[in-house]
Amino acid sequence: MKKIAVSVGLVAVGTASLHAAYTLGSDSMQSSKIWSLSGSLRGFYDDNYNTAPSGPGKRGSYGFEASPSISLNVPLDQTDIGVRYTYGLYFYQDRLNLHPSQNPVDQTHQLDLWVNHAFTESWQISLQDSFVSAQDPSLVNGGTPLRTEGNNINNVGSLKLDTQWTRLLGSEFGYQNTFVDYQDHNGTVAAPSYSGLLDRDENLAWLDLNWQLTPTFKPLVGYKFGLVNYTGDEPIAPGSVSDNRDSRSQYFYIGAEYDPLSNLLISVEAGGQYVDYYHPAPGLSSTTQIEPYANLSATYTYLPGSYVQAGFTQTQSATDVSAPTASGQVTESLNTSTGYASINHQFSPKLTASAIGKVQYSTFNEGQFADSTEKWYSLGLNLAYNFNNHVSTEIGYNYDDLVSNVPGQKSDRNRVYLGVTATY
Repeated sequence: MKKIAVSVGLVAVGTASLHAAYTLGSDSMQSSKIWSLSGSLRGFYDDNYNTAPSGPGKRGSYGFEASPSISLNVPLDQTDIGVRYTYGLYFYQDRLNLHPSQNPVDQTHQLDLWVNHAFTESWQISLQDSFVSAQDPSLVNGGTPLRTEGNNINNVGSLKLDTQWTRLLGSEFGYQNTFVDYQDHNGTVAAPSYSGLLDRDENLAWLDLNWQLTPTFKPLVGYKFGLVNYTGDEPIAPGSVSDNRDSRSQYFYIGAEYDPLSNLLISVEAGGQYVDYYHPAPGLSSTTQIEPYANLSATYTYLPGSYVQAGFTQTQSATDVSAPTASGQVTESLNTSTGYASINHQFSPKLTASAIGKVQYSTFNEGQFADSTEKWYSLGLNLAYNFNNHVSTEIGYNYDDLVSNVPGQKSDRNRVYLGVTATY
């Protein structure tokens, strides 16, 4: 069977709404009501809406985005339940200019669900799920930097149980499932499909033990086990099919949470990741890798409504590059290092500015481009003005630059937008 069911029953925290593809600032207006409705309308210019390399595929377009959203949040004595649905419609004038039969509209859907429950002060559980169906790679986040036609799916669900066993000793047990499904399928050896290269079911379980050494310092030691199963069931290279990329991972790490000030929180995890690609193509041997693992973050709130965030991650990720060697060994994954920083500054109760930057450095594991590099630079700027509690306007700019040694992967993209948002 090629397809498997998307995980259900996990319910989850809201993530950035779909129009965050053009807006990288935080929500400009908040509502204390149990339910809320909002809608935004933006005009934009995107100089590479296909996220294609330089050439005929790289095209720019003026357009507009309409994005209504509805959310419900029910806070109970010991339970918080919420759901949010966001719809995005993106119209690109350039597609009509190319040919009247072209569909000028992209549509996206995002559903976020979450349940948090405190059994006691010492036992707390959270269930979260976020479902996205889209075409833009920044929304699908499925492993390719290129825009892909179709209702492509990324679903992330997680369960976390926090327990305080004694005054000093605590633990966190967690499980996360990531399901990726591309509509593009029926690929061939010469031209693998995105479904064959990227459809997968990822499972990750972890256990952290923490010790409240001081009121502001909590060291921890942890272990994670991960399984990545590719589900496309299609050829991706001569003699290789999708599940020849299947892998098992074990993570060993230490870390700490440190909050020396009431407005500063630092979180650190660092260690190693052992990866076993246990299902090689016939005639090839399984491969293993030992790589560093890190997840670092810091948040500093320097004024009410104004804060700085920064972080770094080191892990492995999926890639749409197959590129087999002469012996048939395909590219297995990317070793990815990502550094990011953002600032949100509230000049006044009505005027807020935000900026976010990211640098991602990756190397390819195995395949024709083994140890070759790929770099991705991203910048987003946003300025929002609230006329009142219900209406705001914003202007912004996003830039992305992907530099790769793999032919056909290099691209850059500039987007500017201006819009208005209403919330009730």
